Amino acid sequence: MKITKDSIIGDVLDVDFGCAPLFLEMGMHCLGCPSARGETIAEACAVHGTDPEELVKKLREYFGQNDA
Repeated sequence: MKITKDSIIGDVLDVDFGCAPLFLEMGMHCLGCPSARGETIAEACAVHGTDPEELVKKLREYFGQNDA
């Protein structure tokens, strides 16, 4: 799975829940909420006033993906 700002949070967490702290660091403490799991990274970042590209970068590093 290639992580993008359009990735669904629940899908990312289902691949490896170990990445949850990256969401928590950005202020997304509602990861268990069904609504949050269905949001894209961009949608969640907009609600929480954070930069989706920053979170995508951290997630890609976590999953060992390059930025290409």
